[in-house]
Amino acid sequence: MNRTKGDEEEYWNSSKFKAFTFDDEDDELSQLKESKRAVNSLRDFVDDDDDDDLERVSWSGEPVGSISWSIKETTGNSGSAHDVREQLKGRNSFSSYAQIPKPTSTYSLSSFFKGRTRPGSFQSLSDALSDTPVKSYAPELGRPKGEYRVCSLERFRSLQDKLQLLEEAVSMHDGNVITAVLIFLKRTLSKEILFRELEVRQVALRHLIHFLKEIGDQKLLLDLFRFLDRTEELALSHYREHLNIQDPEKRKEFLKTCIGLPFSAEDAAHIQDHYTLLERQIIIEANDRHLEAAGQTEVFRKHPRKASILNMPLVTTLFYSCFYHYTEAEGTFSSPINLKKTFKIPDKQYVLTALAARAKLRAWHDVDALFTTKNWLGYTKKKAPIGFHRVVEILHKNSAPVQILQEYVNLVEDVDTKLNLATKFKCHDVVIDTCRDLKDRQQLLAYRSKVDKGSAEEEKIDAILSSSQIRWKN
Repeated sequence: MNRTKGDEEEYWNSSKFKAFTFDDEDDELSQLKESKRAVNSLRDFVDDDDDDDLERVSWSGEPVGSISWSIKETTGNSGSAHDVREQLKGRNSFSSYAQIPKPTSTYSLSSFFKGRTRPGSFQSLSDALSDTPVKSYAPELGRPKGEYRVCSLERFRSLQDKLQLLEEAVSMHDGNVITAVLIFLKRTLSKEILFRELEVRQVALRHLIHFLKEIGDQKLLLDLFRFLDRTEELALSHYREHLNIQDPEKRKEFLKTCIGLPFSAEDAAHIQDHYTLLERQIIIEANDRHLEAAGQTEVFRKHPRKASILNMPLVTTLFYSCFYHYTEAEGTFSSPINLKKTFKIPDKQYVLTALAARAKLRAWHDVDALFTTKNWLGYTKKKAPIGFHRVVEILHKNSAPVQILQEYVNLVEDVDTKLNLATKFKCHDVVIDTCRDLKDRQQLLAYRSKVDKGSAEEEKIDAILSSSQIRWKN
């Protein structure tokens, strides 16, 4: 969207807007929570430290933005305007100029898809912003609005005068002044001359980039990135446009145009996944809307959908599929197994999501089958890639019967963890049997006071305590 002269003056004079400074709190950070919910749909879910995030998968019905990003311009390793000008010594304002090495981007789209924050991995957005060198930005002086005096810049007519004005604005270290001068230059210079001069004035360039993002002048921003040969930022800016497209089919077609853009190999794969996910969601949504309207499918009758699946992140789509389409053959687009294979979802994430969905439906047979494995001799055993302590927690949250809880508490290997869970969820038989196996008389006596008097559990404890076949440790 391009702004007129009147719009820019309103922008400058309105108290709603402020010039960009490093110290200002970024408005887009308020949108980061929604971005991260979507970005986390394609995280690597292998590390145990991430378990708490993985468990919180639900079909809440709240619209969630699709895979989106919030990227702010930072300095990277770029030097001062003086340093850059030294590289171009000998050129005048109108002659051809040497190519400046483009600054290396500190961001990767994959870092926002995966949300990595550990040492040695991509920075989170908030971390990256906080690491930006303060000296690279003109600080806001914080003067009251009434202390600013509006003056006309029209008397600066020659290019030399305008560039000197810009130099003076930067040297004042006042973000408001820099922004005002940039608005004036944007209006009075051709974009070719403006871009060429800002290329060697990095502080002013970053202010202009931020200003263009804030006012939504996407066309000029793309032209600027193209001029600077910042291809990844150009691609990211183009990709971001999908957020403004509401129609699912049109958004899908737009994403298709992003596939060939100059992203890194990893980022390009994520863009392809985004396109494939939306394409599949459109098919699932149309089919499920028909099934729900027909009223002949039990799961849709008992559990009406709260919202459309369109533009939901991958992990929510998987939960939806496990909830409504769990038994479907792998060959269908809505099959959970099909989704797992298509998007290479790790076993750990798949099991957590399927467990949450089936437990919510109280489909205990499906839960049991999820953890039952069979060896080549035909023997079966229970196995959980997420740890049975996690299974117990999720089952309890979904009001699983005590008998089922006790079965999975018994599968927890660590004895202390097993006792804590059994005590917490009142799995009396597990506590009693574990204390007996540990030959811990004192702990068994202490637990006796926690069960109901005259109950079967109290009788069981008394029988064990009176047994002469157990050699107690205490």
